[in-house]
Amino acid sequence: MAPVLPAAPFPDIHAGLRWGMFKGMSEVKGMNRTRTFLLMVSLTVLFVLIGGAVGGRQGAIVAFLMASVMNFFSYWFSDKIVLKQYAAHQVGPDNQSRLYQIVADLARSADLPMPKVFVIPEQNPNAFATGRNPSHAAVAATQGLLEIMDDDELAGVMAHELAHVKHRDILTGTIAATFAGAIAMLGQFARYGVATNRNQRSNPLGLLFIVIGAPLGAMLLRMAVSRVREFAADEGGARISRKPLALASALGKLQRGVQALPLTRGNPAHSHMFIMNPFTGGLQKLFSTHPPVEERIRRLRLLAGG
Repeated sequence: MAPVLPAAPFPDIHAGLRWGMFKGMSEVKGMNRTRTFLLMVSLTVLFVLIGGAVGGRQGAIVAFLMASVMNFFSYWFSDKIVLKQYAAHQVGPDNQSRLYQIVADLARSADLPMPKVFVIPEQNPNAFATGRNPSHAAVAATQGLLEIMDDDELAGVMAHELAHVKHRDILTGTIAATFAGAIAMLGQFARYGVATNRNQRSNPLGLLFIVIGAPLGAMLLRMAVSRVREFAADEGGARISRKPLALASALGKLQRGVQALPLTRGNPAHSHMFIMNPFTGGLQKLFSTHPPVEERIRRLRLLAGG
């Protein structure tokens, strides 16, 4: 029988066992608000610099205006955009009772408002959370995830996503995804000769920076956002579901599943939003937005044994 963690108020996760010390929930919320602000500023500056390199002063102004609009839409509408991109459909207690009921039970355990629940018609086993705050959150699971997980494992995965909601990670991740995609788009514009700056055209190093360096910088920012918060969400999810070994088992299944059935549609800029990177190969493996699965499983086993 899998070890079950004793019930404890979720915010008090200072006792990280051998994980190290964790901040109190009020500090976590404050840090995440600061991190969201700094991320928005950093990505806006990077976006404007790239716009200036592509189109000179006029390009920088256009890029700044675009960044302002993107920040607005990222805050208010990014969840709807992401869910629509993956053809997710909302479910309720009647038409998808297993997933909805598990999420409802976990939300009560975590003292969270009930999020909207979606299913993505993909065989790649995965899940993510989105929304601007816990009162306007949504969680989504793929059809492939529902097919390979037992109830305890599915609860572990969805508890992980609810931990992101609890920690207010989801807005940060969604903004990063929006800007990373837009920066990659600017790189493509430069690659195919959209640049109007004469100096830029005659400077191959500058063009190389735009085409390769800018998307790489956006990827590194997403990595910085994602890696640390995944460990915290694993522990938070284990404490919500009270079954860390079930989540560890689910991570092992997810790793094998995404390798066998990588996601064929969607945007790699969204990779950090998922519990497991659904895109494989190339730079996705070299610059992974997620920490090693083996380390995540090891920490969960330590938590169960502590």
